[in-house]
Amino acid sequence: MLWTPNFTRYFVARSVSVFGDAMLLVASALAIGALHGATGIGVVLAAWMVPFLGFILFGGVFADRIGARPLMLGADLVRLAAQGTVAVGFLTGVPSLWLLIVCSAVSGGATAMYQPGVNGIIPLVTTDPQRANATIRVANAIAELLGPAVAGILFGFAGAGVVYSVDAATFAISALCLAFVRAGPVLRTARTSMAADLVAGWHEFRSRTWLWSVILVWVAFGVFLFGPLLPLGAVLVSGSLGPAAYGWMQSAVGAGTIIGGLAALRLRPALPLTAGASAMFAYVLLPLAIAVHATLPVLLAAAAANGAAWAFWSVMWQTSVQTQVPAAVLNRLTAYEVLGSDGSLPVGQSLAGPVALLIGAERVLGVSVAVGLLGCATLLLIPAVRTLRRAPEPLRV
Repeated sequence: MLWTPNFTRYFVARSVSVFGDAMLLVASALAIGALHGATGIGVVLAAWMVPFLGFILFGGVFADRIGARPLMLGADLVRLAAQGTVAVGFLTGVPSLWLLIVCSAVSGGATAMYQPGVNGIIPLVTTDPQRANATIRVANAIAELLGPAVAGILFGFAGAGVVYSVDAATFAISALCLAFVRAGPVLRTARTSMAADLVAGWHEFRSRTWLWSVILVWVAFGVFLFGPLLPLGAVLVSGSLGPAAYGWMQSAVGAGTIIGGLAALRLRPALPLTAGASAMFAYVLLPLAIAVHATLPVLLAAAAANGAAWAFWSVMWQTSVQTQVPAAVLNRLTAYEVLGSDGSLPVGQSLAGPVALLIGAERVLGVSVAVGLLGCATLLLIPAVRTLRRAPEPLRV
């Protein structure tokens, strides 16, 4: 049974939190951009990303030591305070850039404590991780569709302070739900130092070829595929088809994500990473359509395929990690996974513009397509990835 009280509480916590994050992306761009320009937006986003990447490994260690739920609960309370401070700043006047930077850094550090537990808590609240991951993926896609629209409406009618207040409230709701989640006891091991825990986590990560080989491919994807797609896609689509077309494209990605999540609810392949990597071939249809300046119907179809491929892969991947890795090290391995897969994304985003000026945005996205196809093929050629079988139930030891 999926909808137990425990899973329902975690589902609400996660969905509300994602909705708030989706709102915040729009609020940050509009509010900070109006006060401090594009440079201010970049600095505030960097202030979030640096502590997130810097502390993510420690978040994995702490989650394995004290449990995912209390760490996630504490992170929500910290983010509630940070976003609430920004909300007060906008409601009472004009917040300084330094206030925005500090609060963004605090929020990024707290998210580093929160994120490793996203994998670790699933096996504790359900006996059907794949169905749980797929259900959450669908809900997240809906939240990511609605969040920006709600943020835009609230910003237009009530201003940035109200948007940040709502975002802070989502963390309060998430924390309240997590407070009533009843997870199992933390597996206690011999007391060791922080460095020893990090080293042990690294050895566990390195010992699983299927895990680190996927992350290596994802590092390349971050630089050459995921990173360039957002900035160059916005420029090319808006320039050729208009800003409204870019908005429709993003909506199509969201709709595809829902479809991919629903597919993952029904399909239970014996070789989940083979199925997921095969689906990811469709991801490159979107950069390809953008690069060739496809018509709007073709672009929207490619965007939907892109979202569906990503959602299906994500469920297959998360379920594999949650069910193939022992609970005692799951959060640390998740931290290494997040660091590897997310750490290269800012590199790709920052290099996309300068390289596009040299060789053209279309050529950069052409390289993205080639790297995407090569990466998916590489995953299918690695025996440890290709032959990884579906685990019957989560590992508890």
